[in-house]
Amino acid sequence: MSKNIGVFGCGWLGTPLAKNLITKGNSVKGTTTSQHKLEALKSLGILSYHVTLKQDKVEGDIQDFLKDLEVLIINIPPSLRKTAGESFVKRIRLLLKYIEVSEVEKILFISSTSVYGEIEGEINEKSITQPLTASGKQLLEVEKLLLSNPKIETTVLRFGGLIGPHRHPVYYLAGRTDLKNGEEFINLIHLDDCILMIETIIKEGYWGLIFNGVYHHHPTKKEYYTTEAIKKGLNPPQFVTSKNKILKKTIKSRLFYVKSHQLLTTIVS
Repeated sequence: MSKNIGVFGCGWLGTPLAKNLITKGNSVKGTTTSQHKLEALKSLGILSYHVTLKQDKVEGDIQDFLKDLEVLIINIPPSLRKTAGESFVKRIRLLLKYIEVSEVEKILFISSTSVYGEIEGEINEKSITQPLTASGKQLLEVEKLLLSNPKIETTVLRFGGLIGPHRHPVYYLAGRTDLKNGEEFINLIHLDDCILMIETIIKEGYWGLIFNGVYHHHPTKKEYYTTEAIKKGLNPPQFVTSKNKILKKTIKSRLFYVKSHQLLTTIVS
């Protein structure tokens, strides 16, 4: 059944996500903070809005954007450095006031596995959260804010490191020497898998839940980035053996097992 879906934040993930949702027969609205992107989004069939969310005001027609939406995907990062110390929590709390008086019934909040911090071992959605970074702490606070709201059902999707078109850590690491932590495991996810997980949550009605979004292949950083560099014709990065304790962490995603026959295997091409 087609739905009226809003993508709050049409960037690297949000734009192709909105495009894919349209191909599935959904009506999709999207926001951008860049005026010049409006026409590009419209050309993809996205009903686009110029909206900027600040902690004390929302610039743009947020009411019209939210009008008639059934599902809202909140896909904006904290970006604490770019927002001059503004609180991400306050920004989402302000947005929530508009959502509560709209037709929105469901929220899908795109979060990050940074909420787990540096706990070790095999991590799943029931593992404790101990974020260390300012952005991780604010993401976790926003998760709790949305999940505890009695008026709207929220599902949280915690993505690992994002890779895909024009975005891969190997381009930054290629040719570098004396890199540390090569024995740590990767916890990455490809753009295509991100989109398919989101589509699956909406299609199957997985609401009021928390999911990790991490591909289930976990080679070491040294193994993975060396292989990726060679495949891309780059100079492999050089890792040094660490004398410190290695953080052995693998993040598991239960949604990959629920729908594993449908999900893509694009992290390892």
